Amino acid sequence: MVGRIRRWQQRHWRERSKAERVELQTVVTWCSTPWMFSLSWVMWPLAEGLRHRPVPLLLGALLALVSALQCAAANRLVRPVLDHYLGRAELPPRALRGPAALLGLALLLGLVLTALDGAAPITLVLVNGAALLPFGTLYALAVPIRVYLRRSAALTVLVTAAFALARPSGLGVLMTGVVAAFGAGVSLTAARCGAWTLSVLWEAERAREIEARLAVAEERLRFGRDLHDVLGRNLAVIALKSELAVQLARRGRPEAVEQMIEVQRIAQESQREVRAVVRGYRDADLGAELKGAQGVLAAAGIDCEVRGEAGGLPAEVQSTLGWVVREATTNVLRHGDARRCAVRVQMLEGRVVLTVENDGASGTPDGGGGSGLAGLRERLAVVDGTLEAGSVGENGFRLVAEVPLAGATGVTR
Repeated sequence: MVGRIRRWQQRHWRERSKAERVELQTVVTWCSTPWMFSLSWVMWPLAEGLRHRPVPLLLGALLALVSALQCAAANRLVRPVLDHYLGRAELPPRALRGPAALLGLALLLGLVLTALDGAAPITLVLVNGAALLPFGTLYALAVPIRVYLRRSAALTVLVTAAFALARPSGLGVLMTGVVAAFGAGVSLTAARCGAWTLSVLWEAERAREIEARLAVAEERLRFGRDLHDVLGRNLAVIALKSELAVQLARRGRPEAVEQMIEVQRIAQESQREVRAVVRGYRDADLGAELKGAQGVLAAAGIDCEVRGEAGGLPAEVQSTLGWVVREATTNVLRHGDARRCAVRVQMLEGRVVLTVENDGASGTPDGGGGSGLAGLRERLAVVDGTLEAGSVGENGFRLVAEVPLAGATGVTR
């Protein structure tokens, strides 16, 4: 059962994009950080530093409870605040009132404990710093940086002054101010740096999608231009000759038959040319696909090494292996997290072997059973070829296509 759960988690993780993985890690970090500070700066210091009297013990228990509620409230609002920062959704106006009230209550309880001398001074300093972190992380993403700095500075001064009045002590007041400023600064740095990194990653992700859509649109335009070049002139000639044939037929001239024969010839020629355009559009040239894969992967920041040549292979084999390269490159870009990719064409004992290997977490959406790979197997079956795809090592993925080819030349190892 544990192994099954682990495999499910790994598959779920691999299905996420790079930006989604970073966002998940960031959210988990933001959710766990307040609990870490609550345990190390509130629970443990209170257990060690509280005076063993009824009122301090009661206030300490309430303070521990409020600290836990602060962490829970912060965890609940991490996603909405992050969505607000990234521009995905608006943050409700009253969303931060609960965390703000819990912050005020925590500071008030710490102030009362200070006035009653209910705990060691260092304990109360740490408690005040920990109280600022859960709310500060949320508030740093909800308001502009200038607003946050101005209000956090005012709160630091207010907290320092209140605790100075409750227990006049030069060192204690200084430590209270330093820890309060530290808590505000850590909240701002952790929240803003992580959120800014996420915004950059999501912008890159959107740019990548736009680039893919533009490539598809450009290919459609190219195909449209090719069809226009083929059909435009011929259709114009057909229209003119048909009109001429009609005029000749109305006059009873025998040349009308010759004109219609010419129209028939041009129409048949146009049909052949359209088929040639479509065939060229559908067929994939192995050499062109190898160069294209290297260029596309390099543009995506993936180091691609291509070894071997495609010269000397029959056109049908080149087309089939070209489709393998195209599909493998698409899988590396869409479903993997690769940094390096190696493509190799080899001639081994009368067969052509094409190998595509990358170090990403996955090279295909479902480990080798996707519709794209099924289509490649069908294409390879036409030329008696085979396809194998699967994981290699911990994070590698390898795709191997073999096509038997007796007497093939021009392919190097």
